[in-house]
Amino acid sequence: MDIQAQVAALKRGTVSVVSEGELAQKLALGRPLRVKLGVDPTSTDLHLGHSVALSLLRRFQDLGHTAVLIIGDFTAQVGDPSGRDATRPTLTPEQVKTNALTYQEQAFKVLDRARTELRFNSEWLEPMMREGLLDILKRHTVQQVLAREDFKKRVAENSPLTLLEILYPILQGYDSVAVKADVELGGNDQLTNLLMGRKMQADAGQPPQVAMTVPLLVGLDGVKKMSKSYGNSIGLNDAPNEMFGKTMRASDELMLDYYTLLTDADLPAVKAEHPMKAKKALARLLVERFHGAAAADGALEYFERTFSRKELPGEYALIQAPRTLKFPEIILRTGAVKSKGEAGRLIAQGGVKINGAKALALPEPAPRDFILQVGKHQFFRVQLVDATEAAP
Repeated sequence: MDIQAQVAALKRGTVSVVSEGELAQKLALGRPLRVKLGVDPTSTDLHLGHSVALSLLRRFQDLGHTAVLIIGDFTAQVGDPSGRDATRPTLTPEQVKTNALTYQEQAFKVLDRARTELRFNSEWLEPMMREGLLDILKRHTVQQVLAREDFKKRVAENSPLTLLEILYPILQGYDSVAVKADVELGGNDQLTNLLMGRKMQADAGQPPQVAMTVPLLVGLDGVKKMSKSYGNSIGLNDAPNEMFGKTMRASDELMLDYYTLLTDADLPAVKAEHPMKAKKALARLLVERFHGAAAADGALEYFERTFSRKELPGEYALIQAPRTLKFPEIILRTGAVKSKGEAGRLIAQGGVKINGAKALALPEPAPRDFILQVGKHQFFRVQLVDATEAAP
C-alpha cells in the first residue's frame, strides 16, 4: 500500500487522529513504528468492546509495525478516572496480577505475539515515583489537568476528586516517554490522556506520538456501551456456540458497526449481502478469531440445526450429578454459569429449560436422565445418580 492507502486503512472506524498529517509522516519513515496500547487489568472478563483497540493494533502489525502492549500493573492500582463520575475502587497487587495473566491470554487471540512487545508499567513508574516525580509535576499545571470534561463536571457537582486521580494522566503520559511510542491508541474517553503523552514526550525531547482513538463499542441492546454489568456483552472467552448465538442477536445496524470496528471486511460487499447471511459470516469470523476455524464451523452448523431448522442438537455434554444436589448447583456444575447466584437469576428469568420446558425447579420426582438447556445456546444431558453410582 502507498502511504495514503495505509492512512485510510488505519483510520477506519476511528473517532479522532491527532494528527493525520503526522501519521502519514511517521509511516513514510521507512521503519517499523512503535504503536502503544496501554491497558489496566481491572477485570478478568474481557469482551468485544475491549478488542476494538486491539483490532486496530493488529492492523498496524499487519502493516509491519511493532505493537507495544503495556499492562498497567501500576496504574491499575491508581484507577483510571476517564469518564468516571465517582472514584474507582483501587485493586490489590494480587488482583492486578491475576487479571493481567487473563488479559494477556485473551489479547493474544487478536495480536500476533511474535510482533508484540509486552511491557508492565511498574518497570518505570515505580522508580519514577521515587526519583523523578517532583521534576515532572512542576512541568504541568493544575489548569491543564482540570481542563478535562469529567474532572470539571465532578468539581462543579462537588463530587470527590482525589489527588491520585489527578495524577493518573501524568502516569499514563509517562508510559509513552518510557517506551518511545510513535503512535498511541485508546478509547475515545482516553483522548486527554493520549494528548498528555504527546506533551510529555515533547518535554522529554522526543517526537510527539500520534494519538488515535476508537469508539466505545455499543452492546447487544443497541443503547449502552458493551459491558458485562449491563448484560449486553459478548465475552472473548464465551464458548463458541454462545459467542455465535449472541452475535446473531445484534441488530443489522450494530452488525455493520461490528464489521467496521472488529474486522477488515469490505463494507460495500457486506452491505450488498442479505443481512442474515452477513450476520452469520460475522459470527463465524468472530468465533474463528477467538476459538479457531473448526470451532467456528461447528458453531455455524449448531446454529443452523438448532435455530434455523428448530432442531435440538444431536449430541450433548454429559453431566453426572448426585440426586441430592440442588437445581442451581446442577446448573453450576455444567460450567454454563460462574456462580449459584447467577444460576438462580437465570432460573427466575425463565432462562433454564428441562426437556424443552421452562423450569423454575427440578420436577418431583426428578427424571433420572434429562436434557438441560441453559440460556439460549447451551444444552447438556444430565444424569442424576446416587452417590454410589457417581463416576470417580
